[in-house]
Amino acid sequence: MVDSPGRITLWGIEVFMAAADERSISAAAKRLGASPSAVSQQLTNLEGAVGATLLQRNARPIRLTPAGEIMHRRAQTILNEATQARAELAMANLSALTRFRLGMIEDLEADVTPQLLTHMAGELKGCQFLLETGASHYLYDQLDARALDVIVAAELGAESDWVEVHPLMREGFIVAAPKGKIHRDGDILRQLKRMPMVQYTQRHYMGRLVNAHLARQNLTLTHRFEIDSYHAILALVGQGTGWTILTPLALMRARRFADQIDVMDLPFEPLTRTISLTARKGILQDMPARVAATLRPILQETIVEPALAQHPFLRGSLTVF
Repeated sequence: MVDSPGRITLWGIEVFMAAADERSISAAAKRLGASPSAVSQQLTNLEGAVGATLLQRNARPIRLTPAGEIMHRRAQTILNEATQARAELAMANLSALTRFRLGMIEDLEADVTPQLLTHMAGELKGCQFLLETGASHYLYDQLDARALDVIVAAELGAESDWVEVHPLMREGFIVAAPKGKIHRDGDILRQLKRMPMVQYTQRHYMGRLVNAHLARQNLTLTHRFEIDSYHAILALVGQGTGWTILTPLALMRARRFADQIDVMDLPFEPLTRTISLTARKGILQDMPARVAATLRPILQETIVEPALAQHPFLRGSLTVF
């Protein structure tokens, strides 16, 4: 049903903000789960209601008009208030929460996410759950754009005063090498340097983190492959193509290669990352903390304990907070 012109609706404002942020009708439609024609209609209705053109839709990318700039500032306040009202109602009665938008790093989507959603669905009977998976930097962008309510992702190192952060687990990076190729009683780094490194893509934060750490160690390593798939990386390692630096989460996600690789500590300065639950500050009251509390035992049982059973040397570098 199309809203009649002359009426400002919350949906119309959400559509406007998505179009302004994405600078594309089609991208806004994808973000909102609507059709491009529905997005265009909502924008037309809103412009009719306020009596001004808000977006230059014939520009590529589309741009805010001066009136659109004003509306953008006011619309942000409206959406913040609406989110706060929804959260307060939900906290007064959790069964009133009707929508929960969760972003989860791909490392956790198969093992952890189904358990979390099953638990939450049992508590929030009338809630619709919207799940988006992706790289950490992408999820932070979606949280910033208010397309997600809560994300579980690797901390990116930059402090922000607009978010609340609930640490979940810390994991140390490890070396994965072809089975039997590295003699642990010898000079491990020297042996690794004789093989090419299969590198995790630097388009993602984790790849850049590893690359920056190697630079701090004054290490220049030969690499022929830069890949964004744990399975592909460990398949190449298992076939003897080279070695890699990954995390225990990556190993747990690609368990089928376990008998083809050897896993060991980094033969230089340790490197760790922290996986945290992050939400916009002051919006969802105590719900982010409650979700984090639900996640920690799931992570302990699903990720940490199986990893420690297989690789006891990880004890101390792989922990749940």
